[in-house]
Amino acid sequence: MKGMKYMTEKSQRLDLRIIRTRQLIENAFIDLLQEIELEKITVYKLAERATINRVTFYLHYRDIPDMIDKMAEEMSKNIKNILKAEIPEFTHSRGYRLVKLLEHLAENSKFYTVLLASNQIPVFTKHFINVMLEDITEKIGNQSANPIDSEFGVPADILLWYSASAFIGAITSWLRSDMSYTPKFLAKKLLILAPFASYDEVKTEPKS
Repeated sequence: MKGMKYMTEKSQRLDLRIIRTRQLIENAFIDLLQEIELEKITVYKLAERATINRVTFYLHYRDIPDMIDKMAEEMSKNIKNILKAEIPEFTHSRGYRLVKLLEHLAENSKFYTVLLASNQIPVFTKHFINVMLEDITEKIGNQSANPIDSEFGVPADILLWYSASAFIGAITSWLRSDMSYTPKFLAKKLLILAPFASYDEVKTEPKS
C-alpha cells in the first residue's frame, strides 16, 4: 500500500509539472501573438519565451499546429463543462451558466481576446461556435415549440445560426472593448435579446 501511495503522489507531481509546463508554453504563445504574426512564431522562439528547451516542447506537442489544436480542444472542453455544470436549485439554469461562462471569459480575458476576439487563428472561433451551436440546439430542442417559427415562420436552423453568430459577435465585441460591462450585466441583457429565450427565462434573468 505504501508503494501505491508513493506512485500516486509521484503521478500527481508529474501531472502538475505537465500542466505547469504547458501553461508556460501557451502563455508564451499568447504573448508572442501580441508581438509578431503567427507565421513568424517558431518553436525556438516559443521555448525561449517560456524559459524551456525545445526538447521539452516536443515532449508535449508535435509542432505548433498540434499545440494550437490542443489549446482549442481544451478551450472547448472548459466551455462545455461550464455550460453543462450542475446548477444550484435556487438558481435559474440558463442565467446561472451564462454568468459563469462570461466570468470564465473575463478571468481569462487575455487568452480569449488574443485567440478569439483578434481572429488571428480561426480554429478557436470555430470551436467556440460549435460549442455554442450544440448548446443552443439543445435549448431550442427542449422547448415545446419555437415561438419565432410559430409567429414569423423562421425555421429552427436559421434561428440557430443567427443565435450562435449573434452571441459570438457580442462576446468578441465585449472582449475588444476591454469588458466594458460586468459579466452579470451583460448576461442579463443577452438573455433579453436571445431569440430562443422564453418569457419565463427572461423574467428570471440573473440579478446585476
